[in-house]
Amino acid sequence: MIKYLLPKDGIYYKANLHMHTTISDGTMSPEETKDLYVKQGYSIVAFTDHEVMLPHIDLSDENFLAITSTEISLNFPKGPLFQYNKCYHLNIYSKDPFRNVYSTFNKKLMWLENSYDYISSEQLKIEYDRFYSIQSVNEIIKKAKEEGCIVSLNHPVWSLQSYPDYIDLKGLWGIEWHNTGCIKDGYKDSFQPIDDLCRLGEKVFPIATDDAHKIADCFGGWVMIKAEKLQYDRVFSALEKGCFYSSTKPEIYELYIENGLINIKTSKCKTIELNTERRVSIVVTGENITNAKIDISSYLDECKRNINHHQYIRITVIDEDGFKAHTRAYFLEELM
Repeated sequence: MIKYLLPKDGIYYKANLHMHTTISDGTMSPEETKDLYVKQGYSIVAFTDHEVMLPHIDLSDENFLAITSTEISLNFPKGPLFQYNKCYHLNIYSKDPFRNVYSTFNKKLMWLENSYDYISSEQLKIEYDRFYSIQSVNEIIKKAKEEGCIVSLNHPVWSLQSYPDYIDLKGLWGIEWHNTGCIKDGYKDSFQPIDDLCRLGEKVFPIATDDAHKIADCFGGWVMIKAEKLQYDRVFSALEKGCFYSSTKPEIYELYIENGLINIKTSKCKTIELNTERRVSIVVTGENITNAKIDISSYLDECKRNINHHQYIRITVIDEDGFKAHTRAYFLEELM
């Protein structure tokens, strides 16, 4: 029996899920952002301006979809130098494209006065206290999910975070493993926080974004979302379910499992890595690889005998220049 890990049906849509405009601290207007990304083959942009959830439905059309979202921060109590202060930056993505209010807003935490004009009167009624703590982040995630939103943890390396800062987070939808803007500033994220949480059973998805504030930050990392149509509800459902992969260049065309064999078709690459929650991995290497069949039947047999762990596989595709594409983790119940 064939089980498709990336959906068999649908169309891939290229998306940037982290973007700032002149509504907060970006240099491009929402309209300029749309034009720029459409010209580069993107169909979707999430407008994540700081602290302001503002719909951009007017920008959506048959070829482009604007995701309603915002980026909020929880900052460690300020010390003598900002550069030393840890922070949580979270993107909140709304299932409702018309949402212009979220329950964890606090105007006192806004530092960009030019954003004040975009705050709805209903939003101004909310003053939610946020603190730099696992508990506070978990409360925000819980509230966001109750409102039909999903939440990502952004650029943990730039945020000066380490294992204790994220390991007890519950209910995250995604974590950035690539953030173009931060990489340009010398802060390169890794897959480690994603694996750490997945090993505890948190089904958190890997995302690559631009976090663009200016043109120089654009087009470095994206997600390829597979959905039936370029419609808000269908795209958001695909995001929620993890019907996508993230990439800095390589493409994944097909991914399914049949009789213990992982079948994958890709653009030309040099390496295909299959990793698991333990020290079991399979690496396929060669020149101009475009497909592979990877036997995980013995791994699955072992999983059946050892049910005390959260078992999963994930796949990384690496091209000859070192660019990567990552799938999410596929847990045991999706593979059997």
